[in-house]
Amino acid sequence: MKRKIIIGVCLCFLCTILTPFFFMNKNAKIVFANNKNPAKAVCVMEQSSRRVLYEYNGDTRLPMASTTKIATAAMVLDMQKELNQSVIIPHEAVGIEGSSVYLKENESYSVQDLLYGLMLRSGNDCATALALHCCGNVDSFCAKMNETAQRAGAFATVFKNPHGLPCKGHYTTARDLSLISCYAMENPVFRAIVATKYYEPCHWKNKNKMLTEYDGVGIKTGYTKEAGRCLVSAQTKENMTVICTVLSCPDMYAYSAQLLSDAFSAYRYVKIVDKAQEFTVGDGKNAVKGRLNEDFYYPMMDGEENQLEINIKPCFSTEIVGQIEIYLAKRLLFSGNLYKL
Repeated sequence: MKRKIIIGVCLCFLCTILTPFFFMNKNAKIVFANNKNPAKAVCVMEQSSRRVLYEYNGDTRLPMASTTKIATAAMVLDMQKELNQSVIIPHEAVGIEGSSVYLKENESYSVQDLLYGLMLRSGNDCATALALHCCGNVDSFCAKMNETAQRAGAFATVFKNPHGLPCKGHYTTARDLSLISCYAMENPVFRAIVATKYYEPCHWKNKNKMLTEYDGVGIKTGYTKEAGRCLVSAQTKENMTVICTVLSCPDMYAYSAQLLSDAFSAYRYVKIVDKAQEFTVGDGKNAVKGRLNEDFYYPMMDGEENQLEINIKPCFSTEIVGQIEIYLAKRLLFSGNLYKL
């Protein structure tokens, strides 16, 4: 019996996290029709639900340049809880080609310093130093990065290095990079770093123009000749955070700003179930009351609320009295447990 309950809970969890990845309202293409898709690939995603609001070539595998560092930072923050820990810069992290903060051998920086150098200045040397500090060698660190990507639901991504310099077999998709960014943005330290315009301890200014020229939270830019101009950006309005990924996009800032604006014009963040809301499970004398342990929100376009359906199924155990399933246009959005009052 206990095994059946565990399996049921796991299946509910998988339905909850996987369904939104592939559910994009067909009308979204109409809303975003004015965009001429100057990028090779685009994915606009709401962070909490992971709902794809709009995409173009979202599954196309492409190089992503320094947007790789989103996964690098997420990996470091997963592994390192003491951000004040000192890192002595090894010889292997000095003189890395491309963007750099010009670390010198035997200098001492904190993990936090290197994370800011990684995300604000796009330091390839910071990426290498962090990889060596966390795992001892770059290959082991990249293996961990790939595990992090899969944990985020990004199954079409392979990392071969922590900085994004051109490397055969190093690629992602616009959808995967949005998923990785959603995962990273769940960490408050990551959110604080990418929203920082200037890091006073090291006098580093953020290179991302989304922070200064547009009303948004910058995440990460990237550029190589092979990958073109790449940008992942984020913006929060009325408790809804939208992640926008553009790969190989010459006018990446203006186009990302337009995509974000279109997303907030088209979608509202709707509370579908309140955690205080009571549901009756069963009939007559066997009826019991239950409720979710958290609110459930979902980004929705006008008219979609009329397509919502909520089903309640009995599923009795010590604490759980039933399961709630929420459908939009006959497609499962959410499945979760109702807890006994």
